Amino acid sequence: MSQDRSRFSYPLSTLESIAADVLARAREQGATDCEVEASEGFGQTVSVRKQEVENIEYNRDKGVGVTVYVGKQKGHANTSDFSAQAVRDTVDKAITIARFTASDESAGLADAGLMATAADRRDLDLFHPWDLAVDEAIRLARECEAAAFRLDKRIVNSDGVSVSSQQSQFVLANSNGFTAGFPTSRHYLACAVIAEENGKMERDDWYASERNARDLPSPEAVGDYAGRRALARLRARKIATTSVPVLFEAPVANGLLSHFVSAVSGGSLYRKATFLVDSLGKPVFSKQVNIVERPHLPRGQASTWFDDDGVATRDRDVVRAGELQGYFLSAYSARKLGMQTTGNAGGNYNLILEPGKSDLPALIRNMRRGLLVTELMGQGINLVTGDYSRGAAGYWIENGEIAHPVEEITIAGNLRDMFRSITDIGSDVLVRGSRSCGSIMIESMKVAGN
Repeated sequence: MSQDRSRFSYPLSTLESIAADVLARAREQGATDCEVEASEGFGQTVSVRKQEVENIEYNRDKGVGVTVYVGKQKGHANTSDFSAQAVRDTVDKAITIARFTASDESAGLADAGLMATAADRRDLDLFHPWDLAVDEAIRLARECEAAAFRLDKRIVNSDGVSVSSQQSQFVLANSNGFTAGFPTSRHYLACAVIAEENGKMERDDWYASERNARDLPSPEAVGDYAGRRALARLRARKIATTSVPVLFEAPVANGLLSHFVSAVSGGSLYRKATFLVDSLGKPVFSKQVNIVERPHLPRGQASTWFDDDGVATRDRDVVRAGELQGYFLSAYSARKLGMQTTGNAGGNYNLILEPGKSDLPALIRNMRRGLLVTELMGQGINLVTGDYSRGAAGYWIENGEIAHPVEEITIAGNLRDMFRSITDIGSDVLVRGSRSCGSIMIESMKVAGN
């Protein structure tokens, strides 16, 4: 896997030149400040179902996004045309928009002293192009699907296998003197299959995503695991309504971290649209919960040395012994709150829930009796109140063992109470996007069934 960038339409220096032209034009036209992002990307996705090629998709795109400030008035415009005239026109449109926009005292670039500098620059090993021929992608997809069908004759259908390779590069610049950018890659393999027994069908899936294709598991491993998950769901049934411990398997536990990030992010906080308003320095989780942010992990799914404002990113503790140590703030949301940016314009970066010592089987044994949740449906989360209600499927646990699969149930609680009643965290750490965590045990939740 070479570091060859020749398949990009432009060298990174061209994106830097476009960004410099945007800043110069904005100054000429009277903008007080300006920020710009120029980017391009390309990729290929191959989909196979029941060993037949269903779809071959190529994507190639580019764009320039321009944000200008005229005093405290803000305007934004973008274009996919890299010609000099189109770029100038885009800047002019952004300035026109700004002049008709209401003044906002919190608007503007992040302070110049917070900008990432050459001292912050580092190689995070994020670019590993995968020169994947179409016929090779088809072969990998077929092998993945075949591995699931080899498991058991009850695997009767496929919802498809996808193999994708994506590369992109960007440059971010602003009138505070910041200019930086880099190429990235992301590759994935996904498989979904259907099992049937006695006329009843169950579906499950699995996927893997990595910066470097060499880090992906084998196609056979992905297909095999997807098949095993589908088979395990056969003979699912409802259970009686009850209140029991609930164990969120790592893939769905990741969603709990996502809700937490939303609740302590700047937009929710300054609008007071979150149940965690004014929670800084207060306990929001049980004492065993520690959450850290590590934006500089090599090959990390969300690694970067600067945020979308150009502010340098830093390692930090977000939650320590259950107590909230920091919010997720951009320059704008920080000003709205009378605080300083945390370098999180663009979201969180490699957020990690520190694992416990027990793997998933040990957590099941420790729970003794309760519900293991492996799938969630619906969007029943009220971030203002913390109320939580989701359709769910998984497995009923009795005497520390899986008794049978469960479906067509609803789990309910309140995120404030759920966070504070976490009793255990698994060592079965799984990375999904910008967040990493193991399975999470909640002391008790309402389970609605029959």
